[in-house]
Amino acid sequence: MARFGYLVPEFPGQTHSFFWREMAALKSMGMEPELISTRRPEGGRVPHQWADAAEAETHYLVPPGLADTFGAGSALLHGLIHGKAAALRGAARGYSDNQNAADGWRARIMGVLRSVSLLLAASELVGVARRRGWVHVHVHSCADAAQVALFAHRLSGLPYSLALHGPLADYGPNQADKWRNASFGVVITKGLLGDIRQRLGPALPERMGIAAMGVDTADFVRSAPYEPWTGTGPARIFSCGRLNPSKGHRDLVAAVRMLADAGIDARLVIAGEDERGGKGYRLELERLVTELDVGGRVTLLGSVSEATVRTRLEEAHVFALASHAEPLGVAIMEAMSLSVPVVVTGSGGVAELVQDQQSGLLVRANDPAHLASTLVNVLHTPDLARRLGAEGRHRVVGQFDSTRGAGILADMIRGR
Repeated sequence: MARFGYLVPEFPGQTHSFFWREMAALKSMGMEPELISTRRPEGGRVPHQWADAAEAETHYLVPPGLADTFGAGSALLHGLIHGKAAALRGAARGYSDNQNAADGWRARIMGVLRSVSLLLAASELVGVARRRGWVHVHVHSCADAAQVALFAHRLSGLPYSLALHGPLADYGPNQADKWRNASFGVVITKGLLGDIRQRLGPALPERMGIAAMGVDTADFVRSAPYEPWTGTGPARIFSCGRLNPSKGHRDLVAAVRMLADAGIDARLVIAGEDERGGKGYRLELERLVTELDVGGRVTLLGSVSEATVRTRLEEAHVFALASHAEPLGVAIMEAMSLSVPVVVTGSGGVAELVQDQQSGLLVRANDPAHLASTLVNVLHTPDLARRLGAEGRHRVVGQFDSTRGAGILADMIRGR
């Protein structure tokens, strides 16, 4: 068995069900992943049924406990005694020097201070890894958590790997150094692999793999057969995603207005919350709902449990997501696994998941009219809805079960 650290920033969060599933899959393969996180998520407890258990078994780097502080100090002192100072300075300089020069000296100073805080977290990570006997740390981020892993590697030689879940440009500075020192890396789509190879080239580790995010298809099974809309009563549309402008919720709300104007009693339910616990982008969406007079047709559920998502999916006639740049889409996979037809934008890596006209329907981003007309097509064509739902289930079971990505990760940690 291989005991290793499994680092997810600010775990558990509202969108972190995939990580919990991957942990379970890894354990079923004889691996021993142990959860570690930078800090607890802002906004308090998430509603997932597994969240309390996950938090109880997660070690948090911030704030450090007494034993963690002692271990961090010991690791840092040991590294400095054994000549690691120059390597640490190089890693810190690469991080702080990559701050936007246009922001001036204040930004550079803040970069230095940030480097120091990350170095302290890395020292603690080294101490925890030694106490727990970890042979490796896998980092589900390429941002500051990856910099912590880089510092830990420079300090002690602790091997680490990185997972890329979205465009590299979203993850901050010092990417070449982070990836150059990683034992291996995984990305979730072919498109991201091509992008990172173009951007980093020889700085990438020799071993790179595609480990798509996935869903537990044995668990995500309908309790009753899917039934399409009959043309009478509410047409139930479900969506799931953070309340963030990038998710295209405005377009979906606008599409509901168009459906209502076309005589369809559309009812949209959106699961997910904004990054400010309901005090951010949610307020803008609520204003739009009022402006378009769809208050009786659109429900913003907020952050809800996985069980609630499943219930809403089983009630839905169609799943829709109008994201402007979705890296892949676990929420889409969950809908497909439950045989719900999906109407989603083909942005980002979604086209690697949804085969247009086969396992779902792809629409243009930023085009509410196209989204609305495609929803009308699915709602008014029951045979199409059934076929898309069945093919979607088949697609996810065959290619995007959570055990597939976990198996790739397990093999790479084992050095295969």
